[in-house]
Amino acid sequence: MASTPGGTEWERHGVADGPAIVLIHGLGLNRAAWQWTIPALADRYDIIAYDLFGHGESAAPPETPSLSLFSLQLVDVLDAAGFESAAIVGFSLGGMIARRFAQDHPERVGGLVILNSPYRRSPEAQKAVEDRVEQAKREGPHATVEAALQRWFTDAFREAKPDTMELVRSWVKANDPSVYPTVYRVLAEGVKEVSAPQPPLRVPALALTADEDFGNSPEMSRCIAAEIEGGECFTLPGLRHMALVEDPDAVNTLVRAFLDRNLI
Repeated sequence: MASTPGGTEWERHGVADGPAIVLIHGLGLNRAAWQWTIPALADRYDIIAYDLFGHGESAAPPETPSLSLFSLQLVDVLDAAGFESAAIVGFSLGGMIARRFAQDHPERVGGLVILNSPYRRSPEAQKAVEDRVEQAKREGPHATVEAALQRWFTDAFREAKPDTMELVRSWVKANDPSVYPTVYRVLAEGVKEVSAPQPPLRVPALALTADEDFGNSPEMSRCIAAEIEGGECFTLPGLRHMALVEDPDAVNTLVRAFLDRNLI
């Protein structure tokens, strides 16, 4: 494990001098969320996983959180790892950060993998997200976690894997209640920044979601991919938001194939 000067905790996996990949987790999680992904990539790729500001072991945000702040954090991570550029793999909020970073620093992005990440929401869906932000602000991250687990995992998986549910629950509940809603607001409001980017992104890109991820729907992923020149899109059947945990083989097979095609 290592730290950037700004207080970001990160760790390296895989093959030194292999094609570079950076993994960005989602809201309320931490870099350990990639434990089901890294083994599928580690035989070829030089992989960095890190904790977002206010998550895991990283420092609190140095200012009010925004996609731009998280984009700057990613610059620091790339610099600390010695990467001129990398493929950026982002899950949910991490996928929004990846797209913001690609707008801000296109020369440093060798590819994008956008997992279960939002696009413009309907007014009803936007209100539902904003209501959860307010609930988290009033009551803390523990107040939203049980409903989140229902959105994130199928009923059968939740029943069969109580240890995994407790692990993910513990990650969310460990968040600082004064910081968590401020980052949640980035997830709620920042989507406007990364939908219909101008100029359009031109980079190999894969947008992937699941057919039961209603907050990050197949239509959203299709819109994301359509706005990136040469973007690809895929929908996994029978899974919800955290498909990368529930069925890592399904996710990893597609991600690995995309990276192998597009990274030398």
